[in-house]
Amino acid sequence: MRVAVLDDYQQVASGYADWSGLDVTFFAGLGAGLGAGLGADLTPFDVIVAMRERTPFPAEVLDRLPNLRLLVTTGMKNAAIDLAAAQRNGIVVCGTRSGPPGAVVELTWGLILGLSRHLVAEDQQIRAGGWQHTVGLSLSGRRLGVIGLGRLGTPVAAVGAAFGMDVVTWSRSLEKAGGITKDELLATSDVVTLHVPLTPASRGLIGRADLARMKPSALLINTSRGPLVDEAALLEALYAGTIGGAGLDVFDIEPLPADSPWRSAPRTLLAPHLGYVTGATYEVFFTDAVEDIRAFAAGHPIRTLASS
Repeated sequence: MRVAVLDDYQQVASGYADWSGLDVTFFAGLGAGLGAGLGADLTPFDVIVAMRERTPFPAEVLDRLPNLRLLVTTGMKNAAIDLAAAQRNGIVVCGTRSGPPGAVVELTWGLILGLSRHLVAEDQQIRAGGWQHTVGLSLSGRRLGVIGLGRLGTPVAAVGAAFGMDVVTWSRSLEKAGGITKDELLATSDVVTLHVPLTPASRGLIGRADLARMKPSALLINTSRGPLVDEAALLEALYAGTIGGAGLDVFDIEPLPADSPWRSAPRTLLAPHLGYVTGATYEVFFTDAVEDIRAFAAGHPIRTLASS
């Protein structure tokens, strides 16, 4: 079987698993570029390993890959793969375990701390010969609003408590059980961080009216998925100065287009979807991907999301 490993941005996938005995081609190109020619580029391959949602596999793409027998996605969920189309085409789809949840939690706090203390701006100033150009936000005693109290939101909240913050949490289920409302959390929090999956119900969870409720000094952090927030409304708020800033690891379109307005947006600290990009996570992803391939070759697929 010929195996294609896609979107190996850092060109490191070969070192995170034992690929010996497999005919593997590693693609370093960005998903958007590769995606334009998926039918031609990937037609010879029997197996494709996809990294998260970097390259989408809708029906029109899967229909153009007649040799594809196994599609492995890192993680056990991938909204960019049409599972029904895969099954219709006789393609088995398998997943992998997730990496340590601490990776996203750590990046979340990196964005909060970097934004609240203007670390990028101060780094640039000191390299240019300057000294102390900003006044930071002390987190102790401030309110942290955590939207989504699951596998990631819970440890994020615990870190906030360790910093001496007043932590409040919201989800639809918590509100129904008598908890704080989303409106109150947004209106009273100094830092708001999102930790909910992207679903039809959560798309646009933070819209123009929600942003208007936030304090003009408040920070918004999103390490979950870009479409949870109305990007146009957030850009307006940042330019108008009606919120203090935004720390973003995720965007509606990834990778960001060269002309994306985010590249010049004020009051922001931006990361290129780094939440899961750690050596520990890659080791889990690629080791499990190889295990999936070997199990499929032996006739016993594991961690299946769709079967032929």
